[in-house]
Amino acid sequence: MFTVIGERINTTLKKVKAATADRDAAYIRDDVQKQEASGATYIDVNAGARIGHEEEDMTWLLSVVKEATRLPLCLDSPDPAILEMAYGMVDQPPMINSISLEKDRFDPMIQFLKGKECRIIALCMDDNGMPKGVDDIFSRATTLVSELEAIGFKRDDIFIDPLIQPVSVAAENGTIAMEAVEKIMTELKGVHTTGGLSNISYGLPQRKVVNRIFLAMMMARGFDSAIMDPLDKEIMAVLKTATTLQGHDNFCMNYLKAVRAGDITA
Repeated sequence: MFTVIGERINTTLKKVKAATADRDAAYIRDDVQKQEASGATYIDVNAGARIGHEEEDMTWLLSVVKEATRLPLCLDSPDPAILEMAYGMVDQPPMINSISLEKDRFDPMIQFLKGKECRIIALCMDDNGMPKGVDDIFSRATTLVSELEAIGFKRDDIFIDPLIQPVSVAAENGTIAMEAVEKIMTELKGVHTTGGLSNISYGLPQRKVVNRIFLAMMMARGFDSAIMDPLDKEIMAVLKTATTLQGHDNFCMNYLKAVRAGDITA
């Protein structure tokens, strides 16, 4: 089943940042409940945008989000201390976003993750910077899986992020992402792949159209999770339709249900 990580509770977004600063719980609750109703699997919570306020903002956001939904949460921070605090607040095993191979990040994150009951997003980033191609992505993915397995993680709990880069920057970035996902899903059996879907369209007009088509193409290569906006009705229609075409919808029942509900239209 495709895992939708709802990306909207992120203080880099102006409205969320303002609602967090003003402690506008109603705004946050409403957004979370809309994401759940639209098909989110996890709600990502990121409070890092207000420098110097991340701990208090994360604490407040989590208290509000937990009241608004029973969905599991994706705790999103580069700071293991913030994640430790946040982990202590959740009521069910969360997803942790994220670990990478950058030494300053990898070592403290490994120590944080030991013994934790959670799923983990693993970024294909190391101290050499962004990956240069498919082989580079796969090499880093292999190392991440090995290191996480060594501290007790099962492959089903590992979500590899190949670091989708804008096609506006380099024409091959779309195919690199697709080929990397296919290689990871074929050769590292049991892991998942995820990533910030909208990165592909950065710098282009009509970004939502690009994102929708890219999602379908990535799913054809095995992509089984995305950090995305579940309130984008059209991209959710693509997701539901692609899931049916992949053979994951017996007798097309979920597709037909979505059509009857008006979620998939011509």
